[in-house]
Amino acid sequence: MELFIYIFAALFSVLNPIGTVPIFVGLTQHDDKKERSRISLWTAIDVFLILIISFFVGQYVLDFFGISIEALRIAGGLIIVSSGFSLLTGKFKKTRGINKKVEDDVQNRNDIALTPLAIPMLAGPGSISLLIAFYQDHQQTHEIIIASLAILAVAFSIFIILRSAHYLSKILGASGIVAISRIVGFIVIAIGIQYIVSAIVTIIKGNLMS
Repeated sequence: MELFIYIFAALFSVLNPIGTVPIFVGLTQHDDKKERSRISLWTAIDVFLILIISFFVGQYVLDFFGISIEALRIAGGLIIVSSGFSLLTGKFKKTRGINKKVEDDVQNRNDIALTPLAIPMLAGPGSISLLIAFYQDHQQTHEIIIASLAILAVAFSIFIILRSAHYLSKILGASGIVAISRIVGFIVIAIGIQYIVSAIVTIIKGNLMS
């Protein structure tokens, strides 16, 4: 249970679906309730597929390109810390990787679940590197099952949050969403630093033993 909570909390913090609420509201402001539910569902499904594929296949991609897990931890940690600082300081871009041209384009088409919602707004380099690093350290069958269930739970929570996005936006308001994002930002920074520290410690131990 502790492992499930750890993975769920880490992924939820890095993905930060609460911070996606105002963007989702803006992109679906002209859609009816049924269409918003459909987009929410497919966004959650896309995020689940991206994360689960990254979890199981990511290590083989690293091996193919000759990238060490320590290098991934440091790179991923830097990305996570950067995102956390942006959330904490309130400088996190509302578009989260969407430029004006892409934003205008998604307003004119219906299928926005995969891009830009699932990628890059939710499932990004931070969450992907986190899962790859986790798989490296937890390869027992029960750990893999727990991790997969945690990913599924995160995807389900994304569906619930996005489906309720317009309601949450009215209840929390802009200030409420910012406050939650800053709290999440602090947690995200801690996760990123922990990954960097773990990688550095592993490298130092390896050099001392060699």
